[in-house]
Amino acid sequence: MNQSRRIVITGLGTINPLGNNVTDYFENLEKGVSGAGLITHFDASLFRTKIACEVKNFDPTLYLEHKDVRKYDRYGLFTMAAAIQAVEDAAISDDVNRERCGVIWGSGIGGVQTFHDESVGWVEGNRIPRYSPYFIPRMISDVVGGMVSVRYGFMGPNYTVTSACSSSNHAIIDAMNTIRMGNADLIVTGGAEAPICIPSVGGFSSMMALSSRNDDPEHASRPFDKNRDGFVLAEGAGALVIEELEHALKRGARIYCELLGGGMSADAYHMTAPHPEGKGAILSMENALRDAGISHTQVDYLNAHGTSTPLGDLAELKAVCKLFGEHVYKMNISSTKSMTGHLLGGTAAIEALACVMAIMKGIVPPTINVEQLDDKIDPRLNLTLSKAQYRTVDIAMSNTFGFGGHNSTIILGKFKS
Repeated sequence: MNQSRRIVITGLGTINPLGNNVTDYFENLEKGVSGAGLITHFDASLFRTKIACEVKNFDPTLYLEHKDVRKYDRYGLFTMAAAIQAVEDAAISDDVNRERCGVIWGSGIGGVQTFHDESVGWVEGNRIPRYSPYFIPRMISDVVGGMVSVRYGFMGPNYTVTSACSSSNHAIIDAMNTIRMGNADLIVTGGAEAPICIPSVGGFSSMMALSSRNDDPEHASRPFDKNRDGFVLAEGAGALVIEELEHALKRGARIYCELLGGGMSADAYHMTAPHPEGKGAILSMENALRDAGISHTQVDYLNAHGTSTPLGDLAELKAVCKLFGEHVYKMNISSTKSMTGHLLGGTAAIEALACVMAIMKGIVPPTINVEQLDDKIDPRLNLTLSKAQYRTVDIAMSNTFGFGGHNSTIILGKFKS
């Protein structure tokens, strides 16, 4: 692998509970806005959990023709919108070699709403098993990467990564390494999810994984708080255009920051619970630091996985404290899921964007809703509570850990020529 091929970020796009573009998202992150509310997509009254972080005022016809909208599941519509924003932001010209441009995407469950609608429609309608011709392409998680390539003629590597909540980070790491190996010059990467539907809410609710703070949705996602009771499900997408540095410079691209490295590991412990000592998390972060060629003492900001689950938050912070030692008290740590909720396979993508904001603007987004810090958490940690903090961020790390013990970490840095 040719690690001398430096990778930079040149385009950004997002649709998420805090905004339908990057500007609105960054502004609401800085303000500490919560994206949570009562579920409106369906009648959730029969479920234990009745709240989620929904995307608001999303109009897919801003990105697609009316006739094409019905071809996509909601997660696909989010994907196309975020990817189109990112490609336009990157100002990719017609003379770029499309054979060396690819799409590597992440999604944990793909078109679950489509699967539910088609299956229930057949059973309740008591009809012959005749499904929509759009059923399979709307449902499968890989098809959106293909559709992005169709729109832009990108003929390079194209696939979707599925690794639960780590999907987007794994996609970003794969995209970075694909360019490093010389197999592409530019890749659209990131991830999307649209899980706020009956099967997902019902399933996660039955697992007791979701917060049931139904009378106070805006304060339900509360990572590190003593009274946290689970995560708040969310939807949306985040997209990044990444490319080889010389390729970006040659075409005069605007460079947001550099993608320095990534690490992966497995807990090899439990289907859903994290390793209590955070062994897999430590290994993932160590691998990322090694890949980036930097020391742990160079990290200024950590965007924590921080889902607001009783076990997960403690295991991650235990791992962070063990790895970073005394330097941990010089870092900012925050969980933006306190505001956005948890986008599952799409979550790492929008958290990568939050790291871009921290580096570009010197704004560390806050962890909101912490009213009483968990007694087991070191109070000396700077968890960026309640309000954004302003500091120079040269290097940011972002963790994402998924069911199945999938751990992933990416490291971004301020671009220096």
